[in-house]
Amino acid sequence: MTETIGPLVGFVHADDLPWVNAGPVGLQVLRVSPDTWVVRNRFKAPFQLPAHKHTGSVHAYTFSGRWKYAEYGIDYVAGTFIHEPPGSVHTLMIEEDSDILFIIEGAFIEYDADGNISGVVDGESTLNAYLAMCDAAGIPRPEGILP
Repeated sequence: MTETIGPLVGFVHADDLPWVNAGPVGLQVLRVSPDTWVVRNRFKAPFQLPAHKHTGSVHAYTFSGRWKYAEYGIDYVAGTFIHEPPGSVHTLMIEEDSDILFIIEGAFIEYDADGNISGVVDGESTLNAYLAMCDAAGIPRPEGILP
């Protein structure tokens, strides 16, 4: 039997990608493809994202800290892995400085306090913001972000 080697496994080491900050949010982009994007965030407490709805699934792993979704009241601490189903609507609240990896399918739709759509965030817009923040900080654009 002859085995065929498939496509090479893509990889990136987190140390090869810079961190950039937008106020209390540190951002590192690990992967952006047409349907999935992977980011690592370091949040400074206290912090809250606007209420938002996901168009696809989200997986998250907490390396450190404590955070929750206002609507559920469950604290996610270091070592916690979560799965958000498509259509999930929630408000992320950072209660302690936190380091979280997110694997996001699709986009998320942000809502203002009145429930109106105030923005849409996807992999492409996140990558563009990340690269712009690298440029503004004088950090060379990373070449290792996975497609």
